[in-house]
Amino acid sequence: MPHATAGTPSSGHRPRWWKELPLIAVVYGLYSVGRLLVREDIPAAVDNGLAILRLEKALFLNAEHPLNRLLTAHPSLGIPADFAYASLHYLVTPAVLIWMFRRRSTVYRAARTWLMTSTLMGLIGFTLMPTCPPRLLDAHHGFVDTMAQYSAFGWWGAGASAPRGLSGMTNQYAAMPSLHVGWAVWCGVLLWRHGRHPVLRAAGVVYPLVTVLVVMGTANHYFLDAVAGAAVMGVGALLTRPVMRIADRVTVRARAVFAPDPAPVPAAGSTIVSDGCKTSAGERIPGQRTPSADSSGAATGSAAEAASDDAPAAAR
Repeated sequence: MPHATAGTPSSGHRPRWWKELPLIAVVYGLYSVGRLLVREDIPAAVDNGLAILRLEKALFLNAEHPLNRLLTAHPSLGIPADFAYASLHYLVTPAVLIWMFRRRSTVYRAARTWLMTSTLMGLIGFTLMPTCPPRLLDAHHGFVDTMAQYSAFGWWGAGASAPRGLSGMTNQYAAMPSLHVGWAVWCGVLLWRHGRHPVLRAAGVVYPLVTVLVVMGTANHYFLDAVAGAAVMGVGALLTRPVMRIADRVTVRARAVFAPDPAPVPAAGSTIVSDGCKTSAGERIPGQRTPSADSSGAATGSAAEAASDDAPAAAR
């Protein structure tokens, strides 16, 4: 996992939640809106889905059919899998992000940048390659939509994990790459690398693997969708440091434009305008009198007067 680079404007400073939360909300909002705005070209999406299925069969990678039949035949497996598909990525991903923020603040910024970069790359994938998931293919292809089959047990309906009646709020043809798998890989890497307890490290291995099985068994993704999701996270990890450097440069320039440097101030503890500069002995500013000069002058004048008073007395 990429680390935060040294010497950046934010290095050495703990991230502030009131800055992080709006940033994450904006990025996720852009991702959600962008996903909805992607045109659903259904004929092209179906063609892409069938092409992936044919390629998998040719490479003997078609694990979706046996997994889907298993979940369809056994509700004790299918219902938990549906709940996992519908909810875990909304729970585990933020939980890991908060854990990094609180416990691993030195690498939090890199982890957050990695997640955001990869997510936006996934949006590009949805745009370039709309893909029909297995559950939406014609029934003769042999897939059953387990989310619809077990919808009475959850809040979802026919629109994948969207609540009943709100399937129009999601793009059901945004299957390639699978960000369910991508986000699970992100969580797994962070848990494995930064978790100190064996349970956390084990979860870092188990969670991505279970996610891959769930997305295929529920007929929401092909195996190659899962591979693409992991690949997107890999590319996002490589781009994290360049993205952070670009963000740092933009931040520095923005500060220079909107918050110019204040005027220099005297050194700490100094109350003298000259800040340590001194005049030579006996030097005086024209027209200026100093208390020391006045007091020395007064002392000299008093001595002279006393001497003049004493002189006549001595003469007498």
